[in-house]
Amino acid sequence: MAEETKIVPDFEQPLLELEQKINQLSQSDSDRTSAEINQLKEQYQQLKKQIYSNLTNWQRIQLSRHPQRPYTLDYLAHIFNDYQLLSGDRCFGIDGAIVGGLAMLENQTVIFVGHQKGRTLEENLKRNFGSAQPEGYRFSRRMFLLARQFKFPLITFIDTPGAFPGIEAEQRGQATAIAENILLMSELPVPIISVVIGEGGSGGALGIGVADRLLLLENSYYSVISPEGCAAILFRDAAKAKEAAEALKITARDIYQLGCADEIIPEPLGGAQADIGETARNIKEAIQRHLRELTALSVKQLLNQRYKKYQIIGENGGKNVRKKH
Repeated sequence: MAEETKIVPDFEQPLLELEQKINQLSQSDSDRTSAEINQLKEQYQQLKKQIYSNLTNWQRIQLSRHPQRPYTLDYLAHIFNDYQLLSGDRCFGIDGAIVGGLAMLENQTVIFVGHQKGRTLEENLKRNFGSAQPEGYRFSRRMFLLARQFKFPLITFIDTPGAFPGIEAEQRGQATAIAENILLMSELPVPIISVVIGEGGSGGALGIGVADRLLLLENSYYSVISPEGCAAILFRDAAKAKEAAEALKITARDIYQLGCADEIIPEPLGGAQADIGETARNIKEAIQRHLRELTALSVKQLLNQRYKKYQIIGENGGKNVRKKH
């Protein structure tokens, strides 16, 4: 059987080549081959540490889009004790780009909503490559109202290049659906925690991302525009996305330093896909810690803090606004 071809970012190619050499040598049982394998494995670990300890902004953005990177549905069973998916906007249809429902976080019931991409071409067509349409944001609104009705905390997982920009989405009220979500989340009388697990693109991310606490995985990004879109506008050349990524300052580290994020959640060496269990444990621990702080507040305190959080970001452009909670 032919070996499956892996699609990886260009900076991971040397690691893939070493991995292939190790696999080839593993077919032999000689003592000499065993020594070579051990040497290559040591070389592999050293190279891996060297690469992932010195990532550029563009490389981190490539990791946020990694084809093996975990998506919302991959994390649910690792973070929650149990969960029940719901669907439909009760108006038009089901949008595969957004999933949501109820879940048990240890002994606490929560509502969750998250973007969902696909692994294969067929899955991505079903889920529109994680770019939600109006019905996806209207479904999210249903979940927000459910959280309000039953006073359940709301957890959102952000991973989208942006909301679907097609004319059919605009005809069905894309801008209004996102705007209504932003308004509702700003007034929701329950704790809201948003976790950027991959891409955090534009209004598509903000449509489920107005939160009391914004947490970003180490190799995620959050931006008003993609590097490719920025390069196409500013440089008239989308191929200059690497230069745009450096200029935009949109990686987790940049967003945290600007004060727009509340915490960077660490990933294992090699990215979230290297160990989904460890990544999920880090996410869960961060969610629980922030949730304990937020549930200790009265509704009035919660809403006041949320209002001030975004007011200060708006007034100061995100500079030096983060406060210790």
